[in-house]
Amino acid sequence: CLAAIKAFSLAKSVSTRHSKSFFVQQKNNKALE
Repeated sequence: CLAAIKAFSLAKSVSTRHSKSFFVQQKNNKALE
């Protein structure tokens, strides 16, 4: 069960980091337009 919690928190941190970089990319694209 602890391994599942670790995997879940790891996936959550990875997904949040990915969405943050995606948001920054979108902002940069809008600034370039």
